Amino acid sequence: MPAVDTAVAVVAVTALCAAGANWWSRVSVRHVEGRVEGRVDRRVVEAISKPAATIAIGVLAVVVADDAPTAAVVAAVIGFVCCLAGDVALLPAIDRFVVGLASFLAGHLAFAAMFVALGLPHWWFGVVALVALALMAAMLGRPIVAGAARHDRALVRPVQAYLTVISSMAVVGWATGRWPSIVGSAAFVASDSILGWRQFVSERTWMPVAVMVTYHAALVGLALSLA
Repeated sequence: MPAVDTAVAVVAVTALCAAGANWWSRVSVRHVEGRVEGRVDRRVVEAISKPAATIAIGVLAVVVADDAPTAAVVAAVIGFVCCLAGDVALLPAIDRFVVGLASFLAGHLAFAAMFVALGLPHWWFGVVALVALALMAAMLGRPIVAGAARHDRALVRPVQAYLTVISSMAVVGWATGRWPSIVGSAAFVASDSILGWRQFVSERTWMPVAVMVTYHAALVGLALSLA
């Protein structure tokens, strides 16, 4: 339908512009005594573009979901709303890490429910994801949890719970056999792995941009899972 195609194009362009602005806002960002600084103060751009990109991609999910089960669409909307809450909580001006962690954890549960509603005919893909995630947990998960413990012992359980939930979401996503679901869930794991490493282990100059590029790729994959 031409009207639907036009809507998809408009929303996609909006999402791309917002995401691009957000990536630009994360270039050359570094942490100095708890403050986010860069060559230019880009926090205003980040504060606007970050939620705008999530909203636009969430709208894209609804627009492309003509034939998707209603339960999957509802779960997706809940997931995107949770991601939006997490985006806001993690903005430097707000900086509520635990709130952001809880919001994204709830989002992953919603996306897992979306995958279940879409159907899980390719369970062996889920087994492949489970094996890969077990290896990642040994290589990346343990150092991240150990770093969280050094940072604040109270964060250990929430971080462990988060890693368990996002891994479960990815396994279920792969079991759908849908390539957007596989790419989206894998990109979400990649994004949060980089974020966790940056937060608790070691920071590199490329990480702020990489976190957001993989995050937006994840959201697009999850949105297109409904197509």
